[in-house]
Amino acid sequence: MDALHTAGIHFAEVLQAGPPCLEKFWISVTSLADPKCVFTICFPLAYFLDRKVGVSVLWIGLVSEWLNVVLKWFLFGERPFWWVHESGLTRKELVTLRQFAVSCETGPGSPSGHCMITGAALWPLVTALTALASRHSRSLVVKLSPFGAYTLLLLAVGLSRIFVLAHFPHQVVGGILAGAALGWGLQGHTPATRTMGFFVAAALALLLGSLALHSLVIAAGIDIDWSIHLATKWCSNPAWLRLDTRPFASICRDTGSALGLGLAAAFPLPRGVQLEPRQRVASAMLALVAMQVFHRLLQPTDATLWYATNFLKYAAGPWLVTSLLPWLVLSLARPRGSPHAD
Repeated sequence: MDALHTAGIHFAEVLQAGPPCLEKFWISVTSLADPKCVFTICFPLAYFLDRKVGVSVLWIGLVSEWLNVVLKWFLFGERPFWWVHESGLTRKELVTLRQFAVSCETGPGSPSGHCMITGAALWPLVTALTALASRHSRSLVVKLSPFGAYTLLLLAVGLSRIFVLAHFPHQVVGGILAGAALGWGLQGHTPATRTMGFFVAAALALLLGSLALHSLVIAAGIDIDWSIHLATKWCSNPAWLRLDTRPFASICRDTGSALGLGLAAAFPLPRGVQLEPRQRVASAMLALVAMQVFHRLLQPTDATLWYATNFLKYAAGPWLVTSLLPWLVLSLARPRGSPHAD
């Protein structure tokens, strides 16, 4: 593995030696492909394009993120920003690398979560756009353009993760392949018509399953926080170490979102209510703004409170997107002389 890691370090050097103007581009790409964006950006946009596609994006996103955490626990992947020091490579040869604010991820590195979760969650959206393009055009270029954009996006995300020293190339490739496979495999099993009971059971299964695996690793005598220790040791700026990069933050997000889908199923819009195209656009824009503001509020400094707040925010998110905000748009669009919607 040392030879593979060393080759990855040299590849990262080549990327960082590129034109200075690309630095902002790579950092922007890696920030936009953060798994959080699946829950706060991709899900609202997909939902107001098509309800089933939206639920599929969120469901596959949370399942793939949970699986990514489990894989990272058992694969013990290194990250370039600490491996280059721990391996002694910097003592053997001149290594010219820089860290960035998005470099200091605290979880293990394999496979890449940005690539795996984004690749999996966007699969149903890409297939839906491909079907839409096929209905409106006979051009093969138009039909294949969604998958072409999907491929280019994942390539850019992978390169950005290598550039910021968050992943080695083989971790990126593994994440892309795992994500595409999960998206393809889970797309046909979207629980769009399930009741609240199913999603509560799913949230409990994700939570209890992760706790059981966590206990299993500890019982095996493995320090499950080894990556946090290394990240803390070698991050060049302690302010770049964030709670939301820890594995348990992902578990809170996934279990909260699963519960949130249950709340959305239990408290939907009134039966028969349909949003017009303009109302869909308005709801999508409102949801994007509301989700960004909502997730910026209440950021406790205490770790336990932060995890609890994070869980509650993601539990409320799906209900806000699927019920409360569309209801608000419908209420604002309702004629003043009409007290009740038909």
